Amino acid sequence: MILATTESVAGYRVVRTLGMVRGSSVRVRHVGRDLIASLRNLTGGEVYEYTKLLAEVREQAIDRMVADARALGADGVLTVRFQSAEVSRGAAEMMCYGTAVELRPEG
Repeated sequence: MILATTESVAGYRVVRTLGMVRGSSVRVRHVGRDLIASLRNLTGGEVYEYTKLLAEVREQAIDRMVADARALGADGVLTVRFQSAEVSRGAAEMMCYGTAVELRPEG
């Protein structure tokens, strides 16, 4: 599966557009991580606990988007984007979306 944030992929042509695909994941904050993050906030620097959490939730959203694309018979997803939103106090959604396509090598 080829994923790209662009509308095209060098060396390939779009032979069929299959439609929008998406994947999302909702996560809640963890009390232990919040405590450590609060302490780290006092001293400054990267909050590793949240960096790891966001990386995991992005990967899960990508995996779900790819599964959605495969169900349509796609071999690529173009114009991939991420969006996040607060669902409730302490819970957030990460969504990944794009356009599922069939690609063929040029030439």
